[in-house]
Amino acid sequence: MKKVFVARKLLRSNEKRMSEIWDAKLNFEDKVYSQSELIELSRDCDGILCSIVDKFDAETINKLSDKVKIISNFAVGFGNIDIKAAMNKNIIVTNTPDVLTDATAEIAILILLGAARRATEGRKWVDKKNWTWSADFLIGKQLTDSRLGILGMGRIGQALAERAKSFGMKIHYHNRKKLPPNLEKGAIYHESLKSLILVSDFFSINCPTTEETKKIINEETLSYFLNGAVIINSARGDMIDDEAMINALKSGKVFALGLDVYNGEPDIHPQYLQLDNVFILPHLGSATEKTRFAMADLAISNIEEYFKTGKCKNTVN
Repeated sequence: MKKVFVARKLLRSNEKRMSEIWDAKLNFEDKVYSQSELIELSRDCDGILCSIVDKFDAETINKLSDKVKIISNFAVGFGNIDIKAAMNKNIIVTNTPDVLTDATAEIAILILLGAARRATEGRKWVDKKNWTWSADFLIGKQLTDSRLGILGMGRIGQALAERAKSFGMKIHYHNRKKLPPNLEKGAIYHESLKSLILVSDFFSINCPTTEETKKIINEETLSYFLNGAVIINSARGDMIDDEAMINALKSGKVFALGLDVYNGEPDIHPQYLQLDNVFILPHLGSATEKTRFAMADLAISNIEEYFKTGKCKNTVN
């Protein structure tokens, strides 16, 4: 019987399935293991199922047992794994695409509204218990008839666009290539990021992290935005230059920022917590029972497919 190390606690139904088909080494306490613990606990295993917080850098992967042949990541992203090192050690890496599209698009709408309608300030006023209504009390930005710029019109970007259109927003986007009309659905394509930013009242980051997209929102690109733009990020935290963004928020260049992801999670830049015009969530994009079950189920299926066939359709390396 194959043996699989599960680095984080899953929903009980997912753990039950794993235990029925393999000798599953489960993490009942949901401990976040150190890299040395990841190496030791997987030493006698054929595969590893891990989460985005489990760091498999080159040093860690090089020290894994030669018995380990697959790392199944419980996420769409795989920035926690050194793909090149895994390839060099003949370990395949898989992810869980498609199943979290809707849940993540919903979170994008939540942080869009939270930032635009000054939800952080609103909650603070509720806590004070001394607010009074006035015509200009916590005036925010309305989505209706505004332009939403989407950077990265993949599955999640398209799902966000559909939801945003329900609020009366006009969709603009920048992608590596223009979408066909049946996927574009009336959205306006921009060949350059600058062109997109220049027309965006609201701006959503939905592209994957690459060497080209790291800190893509920086001092230069922030200067292109319309004064008072609202920016949200539900993709990956390292696409924003924090110092440049904080300066733009303080100056009013950016009206508000909505974050579900950020650099150094969970250790956020402290100045974000001091700003009233930042609406923050602790990376809840996929946090629905339906989606988390589907993600784990797919991560398990990826391992099962590999053990049966020696390959997997969701391989990323």
